[in-house]
Amino acid sequence: MHDIKFIRDNPDAFDAGLARRGAAPRAGEVLALDAEARRFIGVLEDLQARRNASSKAIGQAKAKGDDAEFERLRGEVESIKAQMPTAEAERDKNLDAVTAILEALPNLPAEDTPNGLTEEDNVEVRRWGEPTEIPGAKEHFDLGEALGLMDFEAAAKMSGARFVVLKGALARLERALGNFMIDVQTGEFGYEEVAPPALVRDTAVYGTGQLPKFAEDLFRTTGDHWLVPTAEVTLTNLVADAILSEEELPKRFSAWTPCFRSEAGSAGRDTRGMIRLHQFSKVELVSVTTPEKSAEEHERMTECAETVLKRLELPFRTMALSCGDMGFSATKTYDLEVWLPGQGRYREISSCSNCGDFQARRMKARYRAEGEKATRFVHTLNGSGLAVGRTLVAVMEAYQQPDGSIAVPDVLAPYMGDVARIERAN
Repeated sequence: MHDIKFIRDNPDAFDAGLARRGAAPRAGEVLALDAEARRFIGVLEDLQARRNASSKAIGQAKAKGDDAEFERLRGEVESIKAQMPTAEAERDKNLDAVTAILEALPNLPAEDTPNGLTEEDNVEVRRWGEPTEIPGAKEHFDLGEALGLMDFEAAAKMSGARFVVLKGALARLERALGNFMIDVQTGEFGYEEVAPPALVRDTAVYGTGQLPKFAEDLFRTTGDHWLVPTAEVTLTNLVADAILSEEELPKRFSAWTPCFRSEAGSAGRDTRGMIRLHQFSKVELVSVTTPEKSAEEHERMTECAETVLKRLELPFRTMALSCGDMGFSATKTYDLEVWLPGQGRYREISSCSNCGDFQARRMKARYRAEGEKATRFVHTLNGSGLAVGRTLVAVMEAYQQPDGSIAVPDVLAPYMGDVARIERAN
């Protein structure tokens, strides 16, 4: 959510930020509605003051036995009371209109976010490792099906398109990856492990920016709960409505959870394989910190995600997303793109975003600086550390052997019972 005071003071800067996002200017419309709401707030305050003064005078007239003045004042109070609901309705109508506009507008990009509206405008920040060229490299779904350990047909019979059944050693490899990632993030980088719900209410998905604009991207139950599209929702909402002390910050949370996405608008994209599923698992990273530390925390979080890829020896590049390619709530985003030999290109495997105070305003998440009475909004950040299914894809393609088997990365050996290679199931 945007700060209305910032828009009042900086309407041109607000519209300039929206323009960088590819959005039309809205400051004029917002400020007109805001002015009308404030006008009716003033009307209400005047009516309330007059009502209070007349009510006080009524008591004085009664004490003096001035019946005529008593009746006149009582009539005046009743008249004022009759006007107040109309003023309240006009105030609320305009405030609601302001909120409806602001909650549908994306966060403004940071000054150092690359300009541009598409992924073609993203900027490579760095890369690690050299892309591996494997003669005759196969994609993960061909490898998995040939091993008899990846079954899309069985999943489709049960659930439809964009689901998969993993079996045997591949199922264990996915579990090994998730365990490895959560151990790295909690054991080495100080993230607190959390086991959150997979079902949340409207307020939770509103707080992180998925509602109301992106309802079609989510799955909703008949009981009016939403299946989480990412643990960003639950982990960030741990501080909703809270007033934290500055000493408590930063807070860092991590969770390995299932995620559910309808993939609305992605028809025809990645229809084969595990790149774009309705259900997948992910190790999520969330940080809550002060405005002064959020940029530093963003760099740290991105390095935490990069570390997992380095340990797995998977070549990747880090991209700063352009203004138009970022997610709705982000002010700055880094994407990690892993090299997939089977596809012969880099594909996104993690997205690490600084959301500034955008989500905090929606969630009313604040902190009190040391020695101050007033509160400030926290800054929230989120990232994947990593998407487990896509990491499985990358490991399968990078570690594929000429005979179709999959070598297990050394760092995963303790999680795989020292199994060194995944071969065809008997």
